[in-house]
Amino acid sequence: QVQLVESGGGLVQAGGSLRLSCAASGDIFSRNTMAWYHQAPGKQQRLMVAGIRSGVGTDYYADSVRGRFTISRDNAQNTVYLQMTNLKPEDTGVYFCNRLPGSWVPWGQGTQVTVSS
Repeated sequence: QVQLVESGGGLVQAGGSLRLSCAASGDIFSRNTMAWYHQAPGKQQRLMVAGIRSGVGTDYYADSVRGRFTISRDNAQNTVYLQMTNLKPEDTGVYFCNRLPGSWVPWGQGTQVTVSS
């Protein structure tokens, strides 16, 4: 059974940093681009903020996070990371990892990030 388990969220002040982790079970990482998604408070939509290929390639970042967030992965550990720096109040929300749209597997519980001003 494929499972995604996100962790690393918390409460930080604006300008602070967090490192999110997503551990996956099953054969989910080895050939798939992985991504982080942000669900803002009160919103149902989960927007992709960063993506990383399984091999060599350019990482994807949404304009809102480019230059502040860095995505990385450890294929041996089936884990994808999101280093978040210079956090802003608008980054508040629940963060999820998954594959690209169209190839999603069941979502994990996400990890809550709250940025105070």
